Amino acid sequence: MGFLGRARGDAGTSGAGAGLTGAAADDALLTALYRQYRGPLLSFVLRLTAGDRQQAEDVVQETMVRAWREAHRLDLTEPSLMPWLATVARRIVIDEDRRKRARPPEVGGDMVDKPPVADDETESLLRKVVVVEALQDLSVAHREVLNETILRDRTVNEAAEVLGIPVGTVKSRVYYALKALKVHLAERGVTA
Repeated sequence: MGFLGRARGDAGTSGAGAGLTGAAADDALLTALYRQYRGPLLSFVLRLTAGDRQQAEDVVQETMVRAWREAHRLDLTEPSLMPWLATVARRIVIDEDRRKRARPPEVGGDMVDKPPVADDETESLLRKVVVVEALQDLSVAHREVLNETILRDRTVNEAAEVLGIPVGTVKSRVYYALKALKVHLAERGVTA
């Protein structure tokens, strides 16, 4: 007795495929295939996948889907469909292995979450432009004192000597110049 006889039952009138036609018969056939061959096929595929149960179950499921799609081509008079199912499952495993080897190896999730950024000096350049514009908004006296103390890296005494003003005046101008510069930068969206 072939698979069809076993799927329909001994009398041929009851069971999974009795009296059904078309899609219903294909569904009944798939149900019978799954019941009878899932266990042995899973054991076979587990050996092919080196014990990876999740992959083996996926392969068995894909094998059953292909059997359902090709139900009209299956020879149901054969004593067992296991050879056909095993061949399909083996080819699925081989195809998956080829696909994995054809693709470059996957990297960790950190690389995907944070892609590497080339050294981009755009941000630094924009910041410099904004600072220069803010400096131009300062009074001439404030700009001169910041130029001497910060940009030319002079002490308060040296800046006072170069500018020809008292040391106390240099200190107060630096204080108020920095305060004004902070306000001008904040207006342009630059903080701290």
